Amino acid sequence: MGRSQESFNKKEVRNKKEKKRKDKEKKRLARKDNTRSNSLDDMIAFVDEHGNITDTPPDPDKKEKVNAEDIQISVPRGASTEIDPVRRGTVTYFNDSKGFGFITDQQTKESIFLHVNNMLEEIREGNLVSYEVEKGQKGPVAVQVKIIR
Repeated sequence: MGRSQESFNKKEVRNKKEKKRKDKEKKRLARKDNTRSNSLDDMIAFVDEHGNITDTPPDPDKKEKVNAEDIQISVPRGASTEIDPVRRGTVTYFNDSKGFGFITDQQTKESIFLHVNNMLEEIREGNLVSYEVEKGQKGPVAVQVKIIR
């Protein structure tokens, strides 16, 4: 006599579980029927001369001989050029009320932050200034800022 007191919701949950179990069994049987050979040859991948991954081995005739001593593992050193610590630039923006602005470097064209505490003279937008660069909390900061006359 069982299940006379089952609600509709309980029947739905039971039917969904049964359907899920049957689907899982079908998938398991399908995988079993479609067995592929999981040999090592099926899993090997090769890299061609352009760095792309392929399933075909490289041609041994195109192989290049590399001297192990020519391989450099470190970062190559750049040309050591002395950079003048005093730089020049133009004040592109300055806010008197807030006390900060930005200088565009003449050589690198990068924007450098300027604060009123680091100025030796009073400046305005468009002034040509000399300054030194220090590392700040959020990037480069101009210090020792003064107008070039």
